[in-house]
Amino acid sequence: MKTRGIILTVFVLVLCFGFFESLFAQEMKIELSKDYGIKEVLTGYTGKRVAIRLDAGEELEGIVTSVGDHLVHISKLSKRDFYDAVIRIDKIDAVIIRVRSN
Repeated sequence: MKTRGIILTVFVLVLCFGFFESLFAQEMKIELSKDYGIKEVLTGYTGKRVAIRLDAGEELEGIVTSVGDHLVHISKLSKRDFYDAVIRIDKIDAVIIRVRSN
């Protein structure tokens, strides 16, 4: 009898957690202007994790630390411990941004 009450309580907690998680899950919206380029997109995501696809096909993922006129500094590269990257903005084909979570 006591075990049944514990199982029921755990089940209710799991349902409540799933319900409240979906309430608070936020989906970021990407708003672009006709004047936006790669530099402006990266500047908007300073301090956030992004993936960058270079014109050579390589993809780097990390945190946008700073954006200059011609270069962007990406820190904490994924799968490359102890490394950062400085990338020429004109060599970037795409900025890939995670906008929703499970």
